[in-house]
Amino acid sequence: MNNQREALQRKKNAILVDGVILNGPVADAKAGEKFVEEASKIIMEEVIKKAADVTEKVCEWHPPEKLKTMLDLELKDTGETHQRLLQFCQDIIRFSVKTNHPRFFNQLYAGIDYYSLAARFITEALNPISLEILPELYLFCSFLSSCSRQICCFSTTSLCHYSVKKAASFLGIGTQNVYFVKSDERGKMIPEELEKQVQRARKEGSAPFFVSATAGTTVLGAFDPLDEIADICEKHDLWLHVDASWGGSALLSRKHRKLLQGIHRANSVAWNPHKMLMAGIQCCALLVKDSSDLLKRCYSANASYLFQQDKFYDVSYDTGDKSIQCSRRADAFKFWMTWKALGTSGLEERVNRALALARYLVDEIKKREGFQLLLEPEYANICFWYIPPSLRNMEKGQEFWEKLNRVAPIIKERLMKKGSMMLGYQPHRGKVNFFRQVIISPQVSREDMDFLLDEIDSLGKDL
Repeated sequence: MNNQREALQRKKNAILVDGVILNGPVADAKAGEKFVEEASKIIMEEVIKKAADVTEKVCEWHPPEKLKTMLDLELKDTGETHQRLLQFCQDIIRFSVKTNHPRFFNQLYAGIDYYSLAARFITEALNPISLEILPELYLFCSFLSSCSRQICCFSTTSLCHYSVKKAASFLGIGTQNVYFVKSDERGKMIPEELEKQVQRARKEGSAPFFVSATAGTTVLGAFDPLDEIADICEKHDLWLHVDASWGGSALLSRKHRKLLQGIHRANSVAWNPHKMLMAGIQCCALLVKDSSDLLKRCYSANASYLFQQDKFYDVSYDTGDKSIQCSRRADAFKFWMTWKALGTSGLEERVNRALALARYLVDEIKKREGFQLLLEPEYANICFWYIPPSLRNMEKGQEFWEKLNRVAPIIKERLMKKGSMMLGYQPHRGKVNFFRQVIISPQVSREDMDFLLDEIDSLGKDL
């Protein structure tokens, strides 16, 4: 009754501008709060509580055209009811791939970190973009940057991440000015070939200035010999960048950090905690050895409407102007929360356990008939073929490789349609399609490794 009287009073005293009533808020806060509460329950029940349940499907696969008929995608003049919107939430969860499932092995990220997830909820709810709006999140960013440094024409290999080539395009350097350096059979850059490419570039009138080495390639998980590459870069006064997006987390392991021997000599390092350390997509760090505020000097636009220098607080903490984006999430907070919850030793244990499981899977592959390693892995990438019984006694000539090339795609299709697992495959450097198993999540067990091999054999033995 009181609400009705208040509504009538507002209407009576209404102020109109261009036909719009300006009295009081028009959004129903109570209804909005109730919607968020109900949506949160769905997320908890359908995503978080089921994250570690291997009996759940990894995916409920339907082709895109069928999904269009199953989901009401049309945007209308009038809004939908909250009940309808909650049903949309359930449908989206139902038909999405469960990347947090213990048997999701398809990408270089997997699993669910509960502490990072809570931090992501907080940053999404607060929606901050600057020091002035939420100063404590900028402190997390500054602190993490200092901690991360402690652990740790273009020239690059043909096995580098495709973003290197795209960067040359975005910068206006041109992809034709990227000189690709040969790598060995394990996918590591050959230092002698780098030297040759530097000399070649100069003879062709180019001015080499940047070398991108890789610590953990996407497919093979290879680590370039950083010390030898650094020697060449110092000799020719070249900027050495290390793409440690995937392999950089090995620095947290006292047992495995030797994989990145020489990374301290790099001028810059890229690292993605959202991969091995599960900070949640996306969480990326660019670490620069230079201490003269290089990024600020290069990228700052000094926008006077946002980055005023006469504010009442210490503006040195307002680092937003040195990033490429303006509005962006406070990605550092979620990784800080995970690190705070687990400690450095807990993060180290994640890396060690993932690589121990990788070693277990390799040993099992060697024992089983019909499975063949592409090479001995040095990180968490296990690359292998499954050879069905019909091909096991065939001579390994052209016909054999053509038939084997069709095996992985068919098995992956069957895995996805069954919903039991997701596993990546690809051809690589003249090798026909093979599976690439990547181990990340601490929810993954020895039993999951056994299941992986059993399921591939079960779904592929008739091929």
